Amino acid sequence: MKGRVRGRSKPLPLGQLLDEWLNKSGLAKRLDVSQVVDRWADVVGPQVAAVTRAEAVNSEGTLWVRVATSAWANELSLMAPRILARLNQDRRGTIKEIRWLTGL
Repeated sequence: MKGRVRGRSKPLPLGQLLDEWLNKSGLAKRLDVSQVVDRWADVVGPQVAAVTRAEAVNSEGTLWVRVATSAWANELSLMAPRILARLNQDRRGTIKEIRWLTGL
């Protein structure tokens, strides 16, 4: 029959097809990663956001965050497990580690 796709008897919802394509192409993971940087202030709150800036996530899942002072870097390293849990809440463990860079 003309216009039929082999192996599928019913049409799939567009959202499902888009999800499948994003996952197969690897774009879903990259979108998750870019959202981490965009959502940084929401995750850590206004006090921490005022002295930090999320800069990038590398391919190994390391989030690089710039921090105003080494004292803040030390404090945030103690908070890292909680921050990681909040960052990965909806992201299936995309972020593996947070690295702190001093000098905002």
